[in-house]
Amino acid sequence: MHIRRAVYPGTFDPPTWGHIDLVHRGIKIMDELVVAVLDNPQKETLFTAEERAAMLKDCIGGLPGVIVDRFEGLLVDYARAKGCQAILRGLRAVSDFEYEYQMALMNRRLAPEVDTLFLMPNEEHVFVSSRIVREVARFGGNLASLVPDSVRRRLEAEFPHNSNGR
Repeated sequence: MHIRRAVYPGTFDPPTWGHIDLVHRGIKIMDELVVAVLDNPQKETLFTAEERAAMLKDCIGGLPGVIVDRFEGLLVDYARAKGCQAILRGLRAVSDFEYEYQMALMNRRLAPEVDTLFLMPNEEHVFVSSRIVREVARFGGNLASLVPDSVRRRLEAEFPHNSNGR
């Protein structure tokens, strides 16, 4: 039996409801989905790769067929090593498309056997990005509709002077 496996890579700094939505959508299409947290020391993040992976495990760890992992280096090398036939990427807006299209073409050149699947999140999450979530948290805004409760608590701990209990 052939297992259909995809990798859903990202920084996930922090994980949002949009990310979680794409995981649920992706696992409906694939037999297994590896949610892979990019561990890039060159990129400045609010949370470490270990913390981001732990937050994802809190949110989706019990979902059948979903594995949370960390990676560094070329995504296509990681996808090959994990036996993935596809890379799952989310598109929120037309502005995401150009960058994602370029990346998909480069990945195809490097690993023609690995396809890229584009999925759109539910429309209620289309405007949510990790960058926006960090800004809302920094200024004490309501995070309930943007991130799961476990992530909200981590953000409030990171910005305690701005936490307003929401």
